[in-house]
Amino acid sequence: MKQQEILLLVEKCAHAFSFYDLPTGEQLKSIRLPDFPHEFVVDSAGRYAYVGHYGIETQAHRGEGGCSVFVIDLKLREHVRTLDLWPFRRPHGLAIDAQDRLYVLSEGNSALLVFDHPERDDTPTRAMPSGGYKSHLVALRSDGELAFSLNLLSNTVTMLKPQDPTHTPVAIVPGARPEGNCFSADERLLYVANRESETIVAIDVESLKVVASAKTGTDPTRIYRDRRNRLLVTNYGDDYMSVYSADLEPLGKIQLPSLPIGLSFHPQRDEAYISLKDDRIGVLDLETLGFTRYFNTLREPDVSHVLIA
Repeated sequence: MKQQEILLLVEKCAHAFSFYDLPTGEQLKSIRLPDFPHEFVVDSAGRYAYVGHYGIETQAHRGEGGCSVFVIDLKLREHVRTLDLWPFRRPHGLAIDAQDRLYVLSEGNSALLVFDHPERDDTPTRAMPSGGYKSHLVALRSDGELAFSLNLLSNTVTMLKPQDPTHTPVAIVPGARPEGNCFSADERLLYVANRESETIVAIDVESLKVVASAKTGTDPTRIYRDRRNRLLVTNYGDDYMSVYSADLEPLGKIQLPSLPIGLSFHPQRDEAYISLKDDRIGVLDLETLGFTRYFNTLREPDVSHVLIA
């Protein structure tokens, strides 16, 4: 039986989790969720997606936000369960480790929640303070032993040990309003994009020191590492993405037809899928760094993931 290539996509302002046929761009199904779902992750088997109910449009909006995570069965293409985070509000950053443990960062309460068995447990296994304020995104080492919370209001990145709730978070100031992040291939460096400083920095995970930095475009929000170990940075205030080497040497720019929101990679081909502010997905050839086609989405396409099933 031929495998199907599907783009999973949260459309934040359409309040939807959708399935798109990747070769054609045709929408296969859209699941209506409570208002303003946001970040999501997929387990290693490709069976479940975990979608955080952020509950407000952006971090700049006021409000308590949501306090749950929606479980989407990717075979049934249905919303089948809801994880209860109460009293922790505004879940934003999500991560999943090699053992399929789920990590949820509560921006409203500056706490990291851990589900050891999210496929069956409806409430967190444990919680711990993030060590910062307005904790927005989380970077997780693949073994789940080390995590980093990116805290917009305290302008810090804090190192956490998710399996040890007694551990005291250790903070570093990498720049103003740190948000975007990704690890190097060997997980020895954490790259961080500072939105207000308009910089990208590399933090040595062991020493917690900044060992390299470079200027970005306006309002860098996300960092993605491709199979060539290039870093692609979305500049939400500009019509281009910046490209860097692993040493943060500038490699060029990718011109965009609209502001970039998010990006995902094809697991087998040299393609990336860029969520654009004009409600389209742009298909990027990673060999040429040029767009090959676009397809339309619902309002505000955001986080995406390629599923081969």
